[in-house]
Amino acid sequence: MTVSPWQLTIPPHVLARLHPRLRTYFGPVPAGHVGRGEGVFAVVGTPRRWLWPVLACLAHEGVLFPVWEREVPFTVENRPARVGRGAADGREAQIAVVARRTFRFRSGSRTMVDAIAAGPDGLVDHLGRRGRLSVLLRAEVDATGPEAGALRLVSTRVSFRAFGRDLVVPARVAPRVTLVERFDDDADVQRVSLVLRAPVLGTLYRYEGTFRYAVVPDTGRRGDG
Repeated sequence: MTVSPWQLTIPPHVLARLHPRLRTYFGPVPAGHVGRGEGVFAVVGTPRRWLWPVLACLAHEGVLFPVWEREVPFTVENRPARVGRGAADGREAQIAVVARRTFRFRSGSRTMVDAIAAGPDGLVDHLGRRGRLSVLLRAEVDATGPEAGALRLVSTRVSFRAFGRDLVVPARVAPRVTLVERFDDDADVQRVSLVLRAPVLGTLYRYEGTFRYAVVPDTGRRGDG
């Protein structure tokens, strides 16, 4: 892949504000290579146990998990791909990066799967192994201030695939996703934070942690899970 979905959907002047070390993470993965990272999440999940039955359903698809744990080791693997229904509905497959994040929980390893793609309306994240849940994202990069150089992704639309159609969740009830990726020069690590919030209910799920990442030759070894 000679271009990444971020490069296809985010204006060049916005990408130019990224921290230099983040440009590797959000850049293209060359042919014969794979992006790999390893680190620790300080916290994963939600302490609101009444949500766990819903999260258990999402866990089967590799989206979210019914947990509330701290200091969780994890790995991430990014591979170039093309996703979408293609000729089945007259649309071309989208250039994407498929990410597999494997969490080593106390109860065992679980893998979250998603595909960040260059969709017709912008940057979109197809969540889960079958990509039935999709989130349209707005990208922001501050040029100055405490978050200068960090990439912030904010959801603007949530939809799901059912009965052969994409159904949009009304904005007044749709959960809101905020993902921040930044590089910490002092610690020489990449920091990631994701928060899922809903109107009235507040924070439903979150994870935050640090990792080190590099694009390396693909030897055919895949991540855990």
